[in-house]
Amino acid sequence: MNRKGLGYLDFASRVEQCFTSLVNPTSRDLKQALDQLRVEEQDLIPFLEDPGLRPYGRKVLFQSPHVEVLVMNWAQHFKCAPHDHGGSFGWVHVVKGESTHTTYAMKKELPVPKRTDLEMEGASFFAPRKMVHDMENRSERRMVTLHVYAPPISGMKVYDLERCAACVVSEDCGAWWPEEQRQQLREIKLKQKEPAQ
Repeated sequence: MNRKGLGYLDFASRVEQCFTSLVNPTSRDLKQALDQLRVEEQDLIPFLEDPGLRPYGRKVLFQSPHVEVLVMNWAQHFKCAPHDHGGSFGWVHVVKGESTHTTYAMKKELPVPKRTDLEMEGASFFAPRKMVHDMENRSERRMVTLHVYAPPISGMKVYDLERCAACVVSEDCGAWWPEEQRQQLREIKLKQKEPAQ
């Protein structure tokens, strides 16, 4: 077996060791496991999926009934759609690069941008249940993020603000409007904003 293969197995087993024992974890439990993993960019290179025409390539590294761990490889200058994480909460760790991170307030059914931060390399931020947010790699550099959620994401809602619509997407879809019909579990027409007086 070549060295790349050994590295792949080593990191996969580290992920399993850190997360497999978590049952109904708290946000603190998740963060401690994430910190214990001590992930570096080199660990993730064998797992990076090409974004293609999407905001990011995504790969599930680990999943149990209680926890999901994913890595995302971001395209340059491409913002993902505003989205929630269904009934899950979790942590996002910026392994490489910098991310603009916008959180939204819900006005009736519509997400309205509330705050935009720059999440620096090495930073982690918490994503509570029901938070609607988006992320973007605004630089020319590679951006890689590691995501841990409890429980595994199900019922994620993705918003298309131009169409005033939302869509509940399947577990294998990321934060973009699904291209495949099978990934569109339910489409929701949102109420239009009332015109300013």
